[in-house]
Order: sequence, then C-alpha cells, then structure tokens
Amino acid sequence: MNKYAKITLDGLIFQNPTFMLVLGTCPTLGLISSASSAAGMGLTVVVILTLSNMAISALRKLIPNEVRIPAFIVIIATLVTLARMVLEKFVPDLYDSLGGFLALIVVNCIILGRAEAFASKHTVLESAADGVATGLGFTAALTLMGIICEFLGSGSIFGLRITDFTIGAFATPAGSFLVYGICIAVFVYVMDTVERVRREKKYRPLTRQSLVKEAA
Repeated sequence: MNKYAKITLDGLIFQNPTFMLVLGTCPTLGLISSASSAAGMGLTVVVILTLSNMAISALRKLIPNEVRIPAFIVIIATLVTLARMVLEKFVPDLYDSLGGFLALIVVNCIILGRAEAFASKHTVLESAADGVATGLGFTAALTLMGIICEFLGSGSIFGLRITDFTIGAFATPAGSFLVYGICIAVFVYVMDTVERVRREKKYRPLTRQSLVKEAA
C-alpha cells in the first residue's frame, strides 16, 4: 500500500483520534451538542494540526531532544493564537461558540500526540498528510456526534429545525457523554467485525468446493 494511502487510512479510520484512540475528549464532550460548533472545532484542528506537523517536521533536526515538548507547545500555541485572531476577526459567531475550548487546542492530546509520535520522525509532506487525515478523522467524528446530539436534543441539524420532538437530556453534557460512548462502541464493533471477516477469508482452509469455485 502507498505510504500516503496508509497514513490517510490510519488518520481517518484505523487510528481515528476520537473513536479508536479516545483523544481530545474535553472539546468532544463540550461541543458536540451543536453540529456547527463540532464541525467548526474540527476544521480548526485540521488547520492547526497540519501546520504544526509541518513546522515541527521541518525543525525536527534543529530542536534539542531535551526541550522538544516545550518547543512543540510553543509552536502549537503560536498557531492557535493566530487562529483565534483570524476567527475573532472573520468568523465571530464560531469564535464565540467555541469559547474557551479554542485556547485548549494548545494542549490538545491529538496535536501534541501527533507531533511527538509522527511529525518529529517523518518528512514534511508525510507529516502534512498525517495532519490532514487525523484532523479530518477528528472532524468527521465530532460532526457526526454533533448531528446526533443536536437532532435528539434540539430537533435541528446545523440550526435548521427538523422536528419538534426532542429529548432534552441529549442537549446536556450527560447526553453528549452517552452519545460519545455509544459511537465508540459501534465504531469498535464494526472495526472488529471487519477485521475478523478479513482474517477468516485470509486463513480459510482450502476445500474441494472452494477450489472448484475458484477454478470456475
């Protein structure tokens, strides 16, 4: 498999930061009551994660090993500050909806984790691909749960009224936690099922019937 395809699939599916690695739970639980806020946070993380991965990869041979984590945090904090300024200036509604969670991106486990585990050991292009894929995996997970919570809790999707029937609990942090847990369980179950089927096909014993079928 092409290395960039593998990086992409890992970020989106096999090492999905939300459903498989369970990272970034603070913004996840705080923002998925609204699909718009969830998607906005996810896309912001895509940009910051990609740029930080590229910067850290480019500087990886210049950063002393003893201070690599503080250096990573300085780079990420600079990018987060720039992102906050841009959002406050051009997308004030999104800036207000993200609130304090935007500043917490600086210490987001996803971004620091990818900086330490991937960007500090790979080329700039590979790190950029990892940043985009992991960020989109995070965005997709947040947006999916945001849609579910907003629909069940408010009867709307991205602010558009769909139904008057609502379950108020899903508009609360407790409801978000429940949706998060269910989504993780379903995702892991599907992945385990796919992997089990793949192994069964790979190691399926040869029989006369299967040989005849393959020959046909």
